Amino acid sequence: MSLKEKMEKLSLPTKKVNKKLSVVLPAYNEEKNIKKVVDSILKFIPAITQSYEIIIVNDGSEDGTGELIDELANSCEKVIPVHHSSNRGYGAALRSGFRIAKGDLIFFTDSDGQFDIKELPKLMDLIEEGADIACGYRRKRADPLIRTINARIYNLAIRVLFNLRIKDIDCAFKLFKKDILKDISLGSDGAFISAEFLIMAKKKGYIIKEIGVNHFPRREGKQTGNNLRVVFKAFLELFRFWKKIRKYSGG
Repeated sequence: MSLKEKMEKLSLPTKKVNKKLSVVLPAYNEEKNIKKVVDSILKFIPAITQSYEIIIVNDGSEDGTGELIDELANSCEKVIPVHHSSNRGYGAALRSGFRIAKGDLIFFTDSDGQFDIKELPKLMDLIEEGADIACGYRRKRADPLIRTINARIYNLAIRVLFNLRIKDIDCAFKLFKKDILKDISLGSDGAFISAEFLIMAKKKGYIIKEIGVNHFPRREGKQTGNNLRVVFKAFLELFRFWKKIRKYSGG
């Protein structure tokens, strides 16, 4: 097997990109996961580009996540810590990361280790092929049944209300051109932010492409996606946004 074939088998890129990459990691009570995730990114990203930054947003964690993030930042200049004094929500954490990102491309994923950074080149390829936004979709979702059911209902509601034909709207494995943020104003504090971003991008005419990625079971820590407060907030933001869109479109 040739070197190129081995790299392709490992999902490693065969060439680097000549662009700065910002990696945004929202983190809430991820003390047991955050270091492993950051270490895996630091080990892999130089294979793609030497110009990168890792922005970790501690969203008011109640465990040792904040302290770990500061330790990681002290040991590596590529790591940039951001701290929320209280838990403001997934969307708020992402927006804080996006706000200070300096990369030409912005990639975001979760801090729980359920995705493999080695699959990032798949998204890079979509950008090179003309996409403005490259979205991963989970080929096989490794979540509890109730969360999977909630996600299907949520995705169906968004598809019906906004005609957004995306396979896995809230998959936390997305790469996009930073300039899009100059044209789109995001307001969601909760999990609706992914849908808000894609809905607005579609309305603005940006090209969105998808590709399948692996999804792994959470090994450590507690998921918040099944939390009734989180689920309710996502649906509440969804319907508020729908009413806002209808108002401005005269619907």
